[in-house]
Order: sequence, then structure tokens, then C-alpha cells
Amino acid sequence: MVEVWQTYMACSFILTAVGLYTIISMRNMIRTIIGIEIITIAVNLNFLALGSRNGFVDSLAQSIVFISTVIGAAVAAIALSLIINVYRHYGTLDLKKLRRLRW
Repeated sequence: MVEVWQTYMACSFILTAVGLYTIISMRNMIRTIIGIEIITIAVNLNFLALGSRNGFVDSLAQSIVFISTVIGAAVAAIALSLIINVYRHYGTLDLKKLRRLRW
């Protein structure tokens, strides 16, 4: 019999794989940030799955996920503001083209 936390762990693994695929296969900066956020969600789901017992989630796991969500939102906002500045300055979001540029 499969328990609920095992289902959450499987979903977390799938989300991690999707996030890694997004980061590796896409050269766009926005898609890279989306991939990082998907991996963050997978880690948070993993914390909740490991903190659950008998249908209840441990308060420490909940607090870690809450703090991680807040930090992830702040990092995403800063990254998106940097992406906007890069696009205004260089006119592209392609990571391969940006690597060739010299300061």
C-alpha cells in the first residue's frame, strides 16, 4: 500500500526532473528562473512530505516551507528585475548570446 508521503515524494521527484530539464534545455533567462522556481517548489513539497505523520504536517516543516517560499519570492523578484535590465541593455534574453558579450 502506497502512503500519502510516498506519493508526495514521487511528485517532488517529477517536479525536480521538470525543473532541471527546463534549466538545461532552455537558453532563455526567464525560463531558467521558472525552472529554478519549479525546483524550489519540489524541495518545499519534499519538506512537507517528510514532515507529515498520520495525516498531520509537523510545524517545523511548515515553518521551513513558509520561510523558503518568502525567500524564493524575493529571489524571483530580484532575478526578474535583473532580467529586465539585461534586456533593456542588450536587447536579448538568450544566455548563449549573453555569454559571448564582453563588458
